[in-house]
Parts: sequence; C-alpha cells; structure tokens
Amino acid sequence: MKESLLCCSVCGQPLTFDEKNARCPKGHCFDRAARGGYVHLLRQHRRGSSDPGDSAAMCQARTRFLEGNWYGPLRDMVAKLAADCAPKDILDAGCGEGWYTRAVLEACPDARLAGIDLSRYALRHAGRTCPRGDFAIASLFELPLADASVDLVLHLFAPMCAEEFARVLRPGGTLLTVTPGARHLWGMKEVLYQKPYENPTEIRDLPGLTFEREVCVEDTITLTDPQDIAALYQMTPYAWKTPKEAADRLLHRDALTTPISFQIHLYRKG
Repeated sequence: MKESLLCCSVCGQPLTFDEKNARCPKGHCFDRAARGGYVHLLRQHRRGSSDPGDSAAMCQARTRFLEGNWYGPLRDMVAKLAADCAPKDILDAGCGEGWYTRAVLEACPDARLAGIDLSRYALRHAGRTCPRGDFAIASLFELPLADASVDLVLHLFAPMCAEEFARVLRPGGTLLTVTPGARHLWGMKEVLYQKPYENPTEIRDLPGLTFEREVCVEDTITLTDPQDIAALYQMTPYAWKTPKEAADRLLHRDALTTPISFQIHLYRKG
C-alpha cells in the first residue's frame, strides 16, 4: 500500500494504491485498469466523449517516434531541469505515454510522481513503463490533487490551465512548460504547405506564477525510414487538418531532414 498524490474524485480525500485498487479514507474505491494500472478519475461533466484523449493510432505513432530518441536532447534537458528543482512530489500534467516521465523519474530517484492524461491508450503505456508513478485519466482543468501538494508541475505540449497548476503547486514550486519553437519541424512544413508559418513564441503571463527563465533546445534530425516519417506526421496536429494530397507528398518520401526546436519556460509560485 502506498499513499498517492492523487485524490478521490468523489470527496477529494487522498488515495492509497495497492496492486488492484485505489481507495480513499471514506471508502470510495477505484479499480486500477488491468492493462496499465491507471485509475479513472475524470468526472462526468468533463468527459466530452465516450473515449476522450488521443486515439490508439496517435499514441502508437508517438511511441514509435519518441522511442527512436529523435527528441532525446529535449528529454535530457527536461530531466536535468527537473532534477535541479530537487522536487519531492511531481505532477506530470498531460503525461502521454510517459516517455519524458521516465527520464524525470530516473533523474529524481526519491520523488513521488502522479501523471494525468485523458487518453487511456497513452496511460496503458505509461503505467507499464513507469511503475513508480501513479497515473489517472483526469482533466487538467480539474486536477485530482490537493492544494499545495507538489513541488514541480511538468507541462509538455498540453492544454494550459495556469490556475490549476498554481493551485496544486507549493509556495516556491516550479512549473516547467514545453512548447514548439518558431521553426520546429520546418522541414516537414515545407513539404506540406506552400507558405509555412512560424509557431508563436511569446512568453505568457500566467496567473499566480512568475516567469523565471527560458531554455531553448534545438537540433536537426534526418529520418531515413518512411515509417518514422509517418509516425512523426501522425503524432502532430497537422495530421488532423492537412489535405490528402499534401500528406501524400510527405508520406511517399524516403527521407526527411527538419529542424526541431523547443522552448522550455520555467515559472515560480511565490
């Protein structure tokens, strides 16, 4: 039995995990899904659909691409910055399949971690590959964590809810956000679009948090396996909105060279 950072979605009391269930002091019990060990804490009014979050196909594509270590420089930097914070308790808000989560746990061997995502497909993988973490289907806009309960919030490529992040952070705690840099995946955009556009790169003012610093991570990658090119495309939002003709131009290529660029922003709760 271990006490988790996660809280009951019925009464808000802390959950205790065993191999099969998570239970709060008031007796509310949540089954841990057999294929991954996550619990379902998403309240009905937050669901939006019967199967929220990223699809199985998108999660499979992202897993294939990330496990190729193409974003290794970003993963290494996130893990280093997390370790520099010396956190005791961590929330990975939008943890996906747990690829970055694993690196952070390795860099912070004594920390507890809770991971939140909407996708059951992603959490199956995260639960299997990150046994030290406790994972739950839940909304970032209604986090199942107590006030001032974590030292570090990781927020990589996920919807922003600064008010909730500020609520769960302890005084002096850190929010670490990652967003695409201006010319991230520019080589892919040049294939897909006649007039590629740069990503916005402004530093956002977040309520309850003070911006501290920016760290940029940049590299150039060359993919020579069409399956890797397809996986990269399928894990991005471009796969949802690109015309078929443009997608075919990309997916029939034998190689793709593109810059990768990331902005890491660190915020502090006063």
